[in-house]
Amino acid sequence: MLNSSQPIDEVAVRQYRLDAIRSLAADNDLAAVLLFDPINIRYANGSRSMQVWTMHNFCRYALILTSGPSVMFELPTSMHLLTGLESVEEVRPAWSTDYQFTGYRTEEIVTKWAQEIDDLVRNYCGDNRRLAVDRLDVHTALALIKCGLVLEDGKSVMEHARAIKSLEEIRAFRASLSTCEAAMHELRNQVQPGMTEQEALSILLAESIRRGGEYPETRLMTSGPRTNPWFQETSNRVIENGEFLSFDTDLIGPMGFYNDISRSWIVGDAKPTDEQRRLYAESRAQLETNISLLTPGLSFLEYSSMAYQLPEEYLANRYADVGHGCGLGVEYPFLWYREDEKFGAYDGVFEENMVVCIESYVGEINGREGVKLEQPVWISANGPVVLSDFPLEDDLS
Repeated sequence: MLNSSQPIDEVAVRQYRLDAIRSLAADNDLAAVLLFDPINIRYANGSRSMQVWTMHNFCRYALILTSGPSVMFELPTSMHLLTGLESVEEVRPAWSTDYQFTGYRTEEIVTKWAQEIDDLVRNYCGDNRRLAVDRLDVHTALALIKCGLVLEDGKSVMEHARAIKSLEEIRAFRASLSTCEAAMHELRNQVQPGMTEQEALSILLAESIRRGGEYPETRLMTSGPRTNPWFQETSNRVIENGEFLSFDTDLIGPMGFYNDISRSWIVGDAKPTDEQRRLYAESRAQLETNISLLTPGLSFLEYSSMAYQLPEEYLANRYADVGHGCGLGVEYPFLWYREDEKFGAYDGVFEENMVVCIESYVGEINGREGVKLEQPVWISANGPVVLSDFPLEDDLS
């Protein structure tokens, strides 16, 4: 099991991640991996800068050379953020190639940008011209191709690198999850009838940030009739006594981990109705059955075919997936319901030290309420280990 008594060795976590990228790049005969997604950058070298803003403003990027340095191109005004970060072996000022920054000079600037990337690849990788990139604008892609670089998909490299965790990374993830759980306990203690959904959500967010959390990826906390269907965003609706409060945390916690836990419980002192008990018991059965099936070596499609079969009255209102990988975000693999496999279901194999979140949503079409449950699970050599200690509702199931 995981030892929680010792401080997290973040240097070891960063080194493992950098090695994982380089190993996969070498296996795929890639000269380098160029990263723009701030979550991929954080995975690759541990750096962060205005994470949400840089998701839609491409102005900092990392180049991981397979046989060369880890280079970080940082905003000139933010280069101090990289001080002491051993996983960044070279720092350069970033070119911002987005039209809002360069206007009619975009072609000029993007040509200089591409030339710098090309020079690094030539210097360290010789005749290997294969460059994997996780995302690009049209003009940046064309500029790299004009330099003679052969562009490959960097997303697949990063997804497979991120999928297998080191034990220290899993231990760090568990430490991050504990801050989310503490915030959930505060929510449980403070939420009461008469509050709005927004007021309830503010408790969860504030208590997460108080403990080192960073930001929410979604606003999925609803009550009563707004729990069905799922994927309605938090509103100013007043929560009434005896209603379900259902939520998905989707919080970026300490060290950038995606704290992804879902719970539903009754607000106030009213006794649950028979319908509420039935919904909760069905959701918990789905959750716990699907967790118990996880084992190294099992294929994704075989798992989906073995997964808990929702009764017909709930199937049409099912969740988007049976489960998904989890680390710094929703990650590979994505586990489709067999009913939805035409949309992209693919095969693969569960491996030791993957972390997956198993999902459940139960609610009838046009039903009054719905129950959302989710658990992050470590696939250990000895089977599945639930990483969240936050309890389920025994009095509802």
